[in-house]
Amino acid sequence: MTIKGLIFDFDGLILDTETPEFQVLQEMFRSFGVNLPLAEWALALGASFEAFDPLQYLEKKVGKPLDQAWLYRSWHEKSLERINIQPPLPGVVPLIRQARQRGLKLGIASSSPAVWVQTHLSRLDLAQDFDVILTSDDVTHIKPHPELYLKAAATLGLEPSEAIALEDSPNGITAARAAGLFCAAVLNSLTRQLNTSHANVVFDSLEGVTLDLLLEKTNHHH
Repeated sequence: MTIKGLIFDFDGLILDTETPEFQVLQEMFRSFGVNLPLAEWALALGASFEAFDPLQYLEKKVGKPLDQAWLYRSWHEKSLERINIQPPLPGVVPLIRQARQRGLKLGIASSSPAVWVQTHLSRLDLAQDFDVILTSDDVTHIKPHPELYLKAAATLGLEPSEAIALEDSPNGITAARAAGLFCAAVLNSLTRQLNTSHANVVFDSLEGVTLDLLLEKTNHHH
C-alpha cells in the first residue's frame, strides 16, 4: 500500500502544549500541598476533562470546595504564557516541508477545540501547510475514539491504510490504530513516561526523522 498522506496530532506533537500545562498544574497542586501523579493526568492527555478532571481531583484531595472557575482560568493563563513562546517541536517543520514537496496530503486530527489549534498554527505560520484541520468541533467523539482519524482520512480522499498518523499520547495512538492507520509515536518529555507500545513504531523525537525514514519504517511493517 502506498502512503499518500500524513495526519498529525497537534498538542504535544507539533507544539509542546502539554509540558507547560502539566508544570503549571503541578505548581498549582503543590500550593495546596497535593501531588498530581502523571498517571492520573495521562488519562486526559490527547482526550479531555471527561476522562480526568484535575480540578475536581484537587478539590477531592483538599477536602473542601475550591473556586474551580478561577483556578481553571489562572491555570489556562499561566500555561498560555509559556506555550506562546514555544517554537514547533524539533523535526516537525522539516517533515511537513518534505511531505509537501513530495505531494503528500497533510492533515491534523486534534481532540482540542478549533480555536486553540488554529490560533497556535497561525502563530507558528503552519496553518496553510495542511489540507484539512479537524478538531473536537468537527466530531461527535474525540480520541481515543477513531472518529477524528477516520474523518481526516476520508476528507483527504484516502483509505486509512494510505495514511500515517503521528501521535504522542496513548489515547491518540489508540484512536489512530482503531481507525486502521499506521501510527508513529513521537515521544515528548511527558509521554516518554507512559505506555506507547501499541504504536507501530516509536521515535524519541522527530529530530532527524526524514520522510524517507518514516516511509521505510512503514513499508517494513506492511
